[in-house]
Amino acid sequence: MTAGEGLLPVADRGRVRRAALRLVRADGRAFGAALLLNALAAGAGLVGPWLVGRIVDDVRGGQGSGAVDRLAPWILLCALAQLLLARWARLVGYRFGERTLARVREEYVERVLALPASLVERAGTGDLTARGTADVATVGSTLRDVGPELLVNTVQALFVLVAVFALDPLLGAFGLLGLTPIWLALRWYLRRARDGYLAEGAATSQVAEIVASTAAGARTVEAFGLRERRVAASRDALEESRRTRFYTLFLRTVFFPAVEVTYTVPVVGVLLLGGWLHQRGAVGVGAVVAAALYLRQFTEPLDQILMRVEQLQSSSASFARVEGLAQAPRGETGAGSPVPADDLIDVREVRYAYERGGEVLRGVDLTVRPGERLAVVGPSGAGKTTLSRLLAGIDRPGTGTVSVGGVPVAELAPELLRRQVVLVTQEHHVFLGTVRDNLLIAEPDATDDDLWAALAAVGADEWVRDLPDGLDTRLGAGGRSTDGSQAQQLALARVVLADPHTLILDEATALLDPATARHAEHALAAVLQGRTVIAIAHRLHTAHDADRVAVMENGRLTELGTHEDLVTADGAYAALWRTWHGDTDGHANSPVGEGPS
Repeated sequence: MTAGEGLLPVADRGRVRRAALRLVRADGRAFGAALLLNALAAGAGLVGPWLVGRIVDDVRGGQGSGAVDRLAPWILLCALAQLLLARWARLVGYRFGERTLARVREEYVERVLALPASLVERAGTGDLTARGTADVATVGSTLRDVGPELLVNTVQALFVLVAVFALDPLLGAFGLLGLTPIWLALRWYLRRARDGYLAEGAATSQVAEIVASTAAGARTVEAFGLRERRVAASRDALEESRRTRFYTLFLRTVFFPAVEVTYTVPVVGVLLLGGWLHQRGAVGVGAVVAAALYLRQFTEPLDQILMRVEQLQSSSASFARVEGLAQAPRGETGAGSPVPADDLIDVREVRYAYERGGEVLRGVDLTVRPGERLAVVGPSGAGKTTLSRLLAGIDRPGTGTVSVGGVPVAELAPELLRRQVVLVTQEHHVFLGTVRDNLLIAEPDATDDDLWAALAAVGADEWVRDLPDGLDTRLGAGGRSTDGSQAQQLALARVVLADPHTLILDEATALLDPATARHAEHALAAVLQGRTVIAIAHRLHTAHDADRVAVMENGRLTELGTHEDLVTADGAYAALWRTWHGDTDGHANSPVGEGPS
């Protein structure tokens, strides 16, 4: 499926091949060195069987044990040379694999960060998680282990076949003919393996998505009694995963036994044909022995190649999923992206509907002046969060326009958009590393004074100073844990450091206790003096402190004005204000209530 159908794209065979060639060219010198060393190792390995054939002919010619004494040391020397060259080749190959894997991981992270947030939400985090963990790990295993081994064994197998043909073309052709059953089994397997492994990867992504979404929404599942439905969905996903894994297992159980049985066919065939030719004087015994030894030696690299081919199919499917992110749509990033003329935010006749859902916004008109603090309030489902996503450029309106400085917000390049508008939600993340590392993500050039000022702005400086190492205290796994309010304060401190001209707070302080939240909001207002702040209000003191209040009901903007004007108007906002203060007389059934939308 494509991204437009709700899933992230998967690269086709041609794109995967081009991507593989690009990775090889990026470290072409190491790849070439590994190829040369493997060729030398394979060449050294060919000398032994040829010398054994010489020994057989010399002994039959009457030279006795002297032929053995003369040639045996050379066999040992060639075996030692093959060992050393093969180990050197593997070392170079492993280094090539690790460097290439680092490039794959870096490209993956860059591509993920460039994905539009709306696409990520439609695709689900489970797919990205599976691609970034299981698929990248499979590709890494191939680059580190399978790739070098496949290269070594392929070169050895080719050299062995050339050596058999050099001894006697007829014996070589007959030995190659004996490999036909293996070729047929391999063709049968390859026609089915890629699709099978792609289906297995998609099923794994679905399991990851089910687990992640259920864990994230555990409280909702419990509150609405959805346990049985989530268990059923999990079982369906696991059953699909089991079915796809059993299919790929079936392919392997057919392929490998068929191959193992046919390994002896070329050796037996060459011995029978060689004996018949020797009786007619067409070939010597030494050539027949050497050809048989070569083909027996050929089975080892061939066996390894076929095993690696099986792993390569799994890795190819994983690489197709990882490389598929390159095909995902991105926002404009070039220098041609339009630049806003000013900081005025204008919403005109905006309508929006989610997929498989009704219309969420219905003809919203709103102008937010530069430097204004606007609070957006309304009941759950009124469209507040949807409006904030449109203002932040995450989603595009179905009809109408959302612009900043005359430029549609959704058309701004990501770098320019982040300097214009930043959306902060209830979701927050503490990155592995120190407090300083967590803050410098927003502004790498910030000084310690800047960091402390940002922490003070959101009321986090006191608990950070109490940490054992202050800004250098490690957070997360292996370090100090943070509670929800502290993690949210760090997120807000990053916003202060990023210093956008417009800040959208979508329930951003919901996890803070009232006193801390009020302090953080006041501090943010002071730090962002002269900048636009749009707050999706959870606590009505936010609306009280705002320059204007916008009231959303059923996807429409029903009231707009200052706190005092709206209270005096005695409408929906006034009813909400009285309810929030405990004065519910005559307003107990007010349609406006507190909570996120």
